[in-house]
Amino acid sequence: MRTDGRKYNQIRDVEITRNYTKFAEGSVLVETGDTMILCNVSIEDSVPYFLRGQNTGWLTAEYSLLPRATQERNIREAAKRKLSGRTQEIQRLIGRSLRAVVDLNKIGERTIWVDCDVLQADGGTRTAAITGAYVALVDAINYLISEKKLEESPLNDFMAATSVGIVNGEPMLDLCYEEDFNAQVDMNIAMTEKGKIVEIQGTAEEKPFSKDELEALYNLAEKGIRELIEEQKLSLAGE
Repeated sequence: MRTDGRKYNQIRDVEITRNYTKFAEGSVLVETGDTMILCNVSIEDSVPYFLRGQNTGWLTAEYSLLPRATQERNIREAAKRKLSGRTQEIQRLIGRSLRAVVDLNKIGERTIWVDCDVLQADGGTRTAAITGAYVALVDAINYLISEKKLEESPLNDFMAATSVGIVNGEPMLDLCYEEDFNAQVDMNIAMTEKGKIVEIQGTAEEKPFSKDELEALYNLAEKGIRELIEEQKLSLAGE
């Protein structure tokens, strides 16, 4: 048993609340254990300069860890006037992950903005942001279709992400903060429902890990992601 009573191959309890805010085309509050993230998706009828005139769209993401999302208050990065390397890396990961399942040629010259704000952090914020943002993205796309701005959905697959790691020598799925802090191996995996890998981020903190351990972590992540996608589908079915 783990610090929160789960089995080694068990994801945390997941709750996805759609239409969480009033104005965004897609809005989701995603909760995985004690991690809580607000994901808003907005549609803008323009594209970056490098895509103008090409009849294609763009998707980009921003990520923020709000003050007191953690045990001690962190300073807003807007106050520092500089994004940390961690923030830049996470928002690029979110953007890459979602672009992987969107045919941008089908959305016209529009930009999809994905804003992920961490209200409470207990490990796995980047993976929870991807999982929740996908649902908000589906709602935003459906809004465009209902407004007759799109004829068909540009989404070509479901996708989600989770963390895995080796803690005290044992492979584990969906690490909370305490487990992540003490992990000998920490890994984040984003994957589509068809089993296609979008991204793998993996690091050994103390000593290298073996191919067999990598395979064990991959199998755990695949199991967890399939369960997360089922949670996404249940949320989307609850109109």
